[in-house]
Amino acid sequence: MAAENADIAKMSFEAALAELESIVKKLEAGEVELEQSIAIYERGAALKAHCEKTLKAAELKVEKIVIGADGAAKTEAAGID
Repeated sequence: MAAENADIAKMSFEAALAELESIVKKLEAGEVELEQSIAIYERGAALKAHCEKTLKAAELKVEKIVIGADGAAKTEAAGID
């Protein structure tokens, strides 16, 4: 299954979220057989992890934005306290 999920790391947040939402709808509607449900559930879990990782990275970038003495927003260099 890892090989099938290798493409997830290259997906944008929006694409991964859209696919995850599609998987959830299929599972909730009972549109797929048991074996396929298990496979898409596993992919959904990988998509969820990817989305969480992407959101965390974005959150860290936002936290680095500070207001300078001139009142303008600027990005703080990583690793500088």
